[in-house]
Amino acid sequence: MPPTVVLIRHAQALHNICKELREKLRTTLPGRLDAQLVLVSPMTRTLQTATASLDWLLASGVPIQAHAGWQETTDNPCDTGLPIDEVNPKFPGVDFSHVDPVWPEKKTPEAQLYAFTRRDLATRAQKVLAELYQRPEKVIVVVSHSAFLRKAVSGSMYANADFRIFSFEDPVEVPASEAAKTAELSKDELPPLAYRLREWDETRHGHGGMGWSPDEVHRIGDDLAI
Repeated sequence: MPPTVVLIRHAQALHNICKELREKLRTTLPGRLDAQLVLVSPMTRTLQTATASLDWLLASGVPIQAHAGWQETTDNPCDTGLPIDEVNPKFPGVDFSHVDPVWPEKKTPEAQLYAFTRRDLATRAQKVLAELYQRPEKVIVVVSHSAFLRKAVSGSMYANADFRIFSFEDPVEVPASEAAKTAELSKDELPPLAYRLREWDETRHGHGGMGWSPDEVHRIGDDLAI
């Protein structure tokens, strides 16, 4: 059975807002949604949010793993991370051993998965969702970025440090002939969206888990770069 997924947008004003997020998560998750894994974008702001708001999970033995697939969308300097050897010492509780070796590159042919195109952003989102779907954990928390979460992953809106809870819909079976054409897509085209999330009513109609986000939902791909 695929896991329940808690998607968190990183905080911008770290101290007070992470404290609020931490308190809300500690009352929302334990006993009902006992997280067994935390995945976090290897960017500083997401790492800070994960370690500040989910330190209680780390203390209880839940692993926190950095994952390049959950990084932000653009290739601007503000959305491009630092080399792992620069951030690793600052976050000793985070496991960086699984980070894609091409990190933080986004513009080389080897880093096409992280390129700022409609095709590649949707492909990356489908890849990380497929990975989640196949994982054995029952509950996984992901700390990522608003644009990637909204435009490519879930369609939902995320205010600063808000979170939403999702289950997986049944994957759409993509015919082999259509899947074979994916490599031929132009950078403006969307790949087949086989993996989709269904948001829980409590966050879908409650302005997010913190109550801070608009409840409007966008179609995946509509707002992606073209």
